[in-house]
Amino acid sequence: MKLQKKKFNSNHLLAIFIVICGLLAGISVFAGGVLSPVKNVFFTVLSPMQEGTNSIGNFVFSWNEKAKSKKALKAENEKLQEKVDALKMQNRVLEQNQVELERLQDLLKLKKKYKKYHTVGARVISKGSGNWFDIFMIDKGSKDGLKKDMNVIAGNGLVGIVYDVSAHTAKVRTIINDTSMVSAMFLKTNDSCIVNGSLDTMEDGYLEVVYISKDAKVKNGDELVTSYVSSKFNEGITIGKVSDIKLDSTKLTKTAKVTPIVDFKHLKEVLVITDLKKTENLDTGTKE
Repeated sequence: MKLQKKKFNSNHLLAIFIVICGLLAGISVFAGGVLSPVKNVFFTVLSPMQEGTNSIGNFVFSWNEKAKSKKALKAENEKLQEKVDALKMQNRVLEQNQVELERLQDLLKLKKKYKKYHTVGARVISKGSGNWFDIFMIDKGSKDGLKKDMNVIAGNGLVGIVYDVSAHTAKVRTIINDTSMVSAMFLKTNDSCIVNGSLDTMEDGYLEVVYISKDAKVKNGDELVTSYVSSKFNEGITIGKVSDIKLDSTKLTKTAKVTPIVDFKHLKEVLVITDLKKTENLDTGTKE
C-alpha cells in the first residue's frame, strides 16, 4: 500500500501559529528574564522595519493630502481665472464705451460750433482701400434726408462732401481725395485760395494751398476755412492751419501748406450738414 502524503492547508498553518504564539506568551510570563536577549534581538530586527513602514504610511498620507490640496487649489484657481477674464472683458467694454462717449461728445461740441447749420449724425461703415479715408460710406441715406452735395464734418472741421446717395447709405468724398478742390479763405483776412486734395502730400501731413494773392497779409499759423464764394461748401467750416507760405514760380501768387484739422486715418462718426449751399449762376441769374 502506498502512503498518502498529508496536505497542509491554511487552517493547519493558523493552528500552528496560534500554538507558537501561546508558547511564546507562556515563556514570556514564566521565563521573561531568560528571553530578554531574544526579545531585544527580535525588536532590534523589527524596529527598523516598523519605522520604515510608518515612514511609508506617513509619506502616502502626506502625498494623498497634498494631492487633494492641489486639486482644490487648481479648482479655486480656475474659478478665480474665470472671474479675472470676466473682469477684463468688462474693463475692455468700459474702455470702448468711454472712447465712444468721447467721440460723441466731440460731435456734440462740433454741432454746437456750427449750430447755425442743421446736422444729422452718421457712422462710417466702409472705406476705400489704403490707410486714408479719402472716400467712405455712411449708414444714412435719402430716407434720412441726405442729398448729394451735402457737407460732412467731424473732429473740429471739414471732412468732405456727399457725392452719391441711396435709400439707406451715402458715399462721401473727402478733401484729401486726389480729385478734390475746395474754395477756401483765410479766416482773419478773407483772402481767397484753393485747397487741392492729394494723397501723396497727405503722406507728409499736408495739402497744397494755391492761388493766394501775392499781396495777402497772411502768415504761418493762420486758420483756413471754407469760402463764402464756394459753390458747394457752406461758409466758415474749418479746414486747418497754414504753413510754409511763399511766392510761387510765377511770382504772381503765393502757395502754402495746410495741415487738416480732421484726422483722416481714424474716422468713425460724422455729422452731415443738411443745409445745401445755395449759389447763383451769374450767367443765368438762377440759383444752383
